[in-house]
Amino acid sequence: MFKKTALTVALVAAFALTAGNVAAADDFFKGKTIRVIVGYAPGGGYDTYTRQVVRHMGRYIPGNPGFIVQNMTGAGSLIAGNYIQKRAKRDGTVLGVWNSGFVTFEALGDSKVQTRAKELTWIGAPVKGIPACVFMAWSGVRTLKDITDPNKSIKVGGTRAGATGVDLPKLLNKTIGTNFNVISGYSGTATSRIAMQSKEVAGACWGWESIRVTARAMLDAKGDDKLLAVLTHRKIPDPELNDALIIPDLIEKRGGKQALATYRGWVNQYEFQRPFAGPPGIPADRVQMLRDAFQKTMKDPKFLKEAKDVKLIIEPVTGKEIEGYVAQILGMPKEAKDALSPILLRKRK
Repeated sequence: MFKKTALTVALVAAFALTAGNVAAADDFFKGKTIRVIVGYAPGGGYDTYTRQVVRHMGRYIPGNPGFIVQNMTGAGSLIAGNYIQKRAKRDGTVLGVWNSGFVTFEALGDSKVQTRAKELTWIGAPVKGIPACVFMAWSGVRTLKDITDPNKSIKVGGTRAGATGVDLPKLLNKTIGTNFNVISGYSGTATSRIAMQSKEVAGACWGWESIRVTARAMLDAKGDDKLLAVLTHRKIPDPELNDALIIPDLIEKRGGKQALATYRGWVNQYEFQRPFAGPPGIPADRVQMLRDAFQKTMKDPKFLKEAKDVKLIIEPVTGKEIEGYVAQILGMPKEAKDALSPILLRKRK
């Protein structure tokens, strides 16, 4: 009888402790605000996707915390990524959204990249990327002949190494013989668009999922002011991509299988675009809350309607899936690293 009573007391105590822990976890976010740091300027694709997601995500987190978005620009979003790794609170109240391309740069040994992708807390990504290159009608750039003319240097705008606007033109120069002259230093795609309109540059490369939203007015324009899709990684049911050249097909045809393997080593980062990630060390129960809330947001009818209305492509990727892609990128074969390093890194340290 004594043993049964002792066992009952122990079970009741354990249940009470567990219930208390669950309640404490559920209450953690109550009355708090989650800060989401975006590594690019307002008005670009990263900013647009982030603000769309956080308008709904708080409803699915116990305690219904508020969200604020802070734009922390610089170094193609690397400043934001390094901040999340090194300085952000590790309690789940600070998340970051920056360029997944820096996972590739970490794999290549870039000393400026202080993020450690395997340590970060990956929450999820709203979309898989479609790298594309677009050009203003006034530039006359339309065809493969236009972009591979050795006598015609074509200015394209970008931020810095690690971003599509800089890396993709460099890869295309190497693999298919384009003659792109990359003008870097823009704070984001919003400033790149202004540069195209003012004829500082002829075009730019970034994600089609962003272009079709953030550059909508330019795509709808007429005459010389119209923006045209000339290159794309893949096609989706979108008439504006109908005439675009498919990048992997061109690379394989003009550069061969080794060139295509080099491109594939780079493009894997686009399997999780505009990812939400937290610093290392966030308690596991809060990580699960954030991941669950993100995935529920991706299925929320109101969110999906709003995304459709503004032409956002939604192809959600889970935090667990991102971990798998990260492992794949960091485990890149030596041959791929040796091929990519001289193209992407100005100086290997």
